[in-house]
Amino acid sequence: MDPNQPTSRRPPATRDASGPDAPWTVRRILEWTVGHLARHGSESPRLEAEVLLAHARCCKRIELYTHFDEAVSDDERAAMRDLVQRRAKSEPVAYLVGRREFFSLDLRVTPDVLIPRPDTETLVVELLERARGVASPRILDVGTGSGAIAVAAAVHLPSAHVTAIDLSEAALAVARSNAESHGVADRLRFLHGDLFAPLTAGEQFDLIASNPPYVRDGELESLPPDVRLHEPMSALAAGPEGLDVIERVIAGAPAFLAGGGWLLVEISPRQSAAVLRQLERQGAYAKARGVRDLRGQVRVVVAQRRA
Repeated sequence: MDPNQPTSRRPPATRDASGPDAPWTVRRILEWTVGHLARHGSESPRLEAEVLLAHARCCKRIELYTHFDEAVSDDERAAMRDLVQRRAKSEPVAYLVGRREFFSLDLRVTPDVLIPRPDTETLVVELLERARGVASPRILDVGTGSGAIAVAAAVHLPSAHVTAIDLSEAALAVARSNAESHGVADRLRFLHGDLFAPLTAGEQFDLIASNPPYVRDGELESLPPDVRLHEPMSALAAGPEGLDVIERVIAGAPAFLAGGGWLLVEISPRQSAAVLRQLERQGAYAKARGVRDLRGQVRVVVAQRRA
C-alpha cells in the first residue's frame, strides 16, 4: 500500500475491530497466520509470519509494528496468501523470500543452495580468529554453496583473498551474487568442480574451511520436511556414516595447505570422535581438536598442517 494515497474511502482500522467483516489489518493477518502456521508444524510461527508479511508488503519487519492497525491491500493479501500456503506445505521461508541472514549479512538463497544456518557461524568465528594473525590470509572454502563462509571471511578480513569451490554451477551463481552485493567480488575467486579438483598443483592456502555434506543415509528420511523435500540433497547426503565427503576433505587438504595452516570442517556433533581419529591417522595434521557451538556441542573440528 502506498501511504501517500488517500484513505478516505476506507475507514481506519481500530484495535478492537473483530469479526468476519473487520478489516484485514497487519495485526489481524499476523494473528491468523501465526495460528495457521503453528497448526502446520512451524516451530517459530510468529517469526515466520512476520518475515512473510514483510516480504509481501515489501517492507522491513520493524515497519509492521509501526503500521499494526493499517489495512493491508488486496494485492498484498494475495501475495501473503500464496506465501502462507506454500509455507504450510513445508517450503522453507528462506526460499520463499529469497534471503537469509547469516553472520549479520543479508544473503541471497535459492533452492540450488543449502540454507545457511547459525551452526556454521561457529566455523566462521573460528576461521576469523585463526586468520587475524596472518597479514594477507589465503583462504579456501570447499563446497561454498551460497558463499556464506567465503563472503563472511572476505567482509571481515579486508586483506584476505578467498577462493570458493562448488560442484554446482547454479550454487556458484548464487555465491557470486552474494559477493557482489557485499562488495567483495574483487577478492573472491570462484571455481567449478569437485572438492580440490579445480585447483592448480602447488597452490597453497593459510586456511581451508568446509561445510560439507554430513548426514547419514539412514537419517535422510527423518529430516524435517522443509529440509528433506526442498533443500539440495547433494549438500546433505554423505554415505552410511555421513563421513564420505569429510574423509575426502581431510585426505585432500594437506596438498594445498601451507605449513602451519589450518583446516576447519563443520561436522555433526556425533561424528567428532571419528573425525578426530581420521585427522590423527592421516598423519599430516597436528593440534586436532573440536570446537563447541553455543549449545555446547562439538560443531567444528580444526587441525594444523604440520610444518
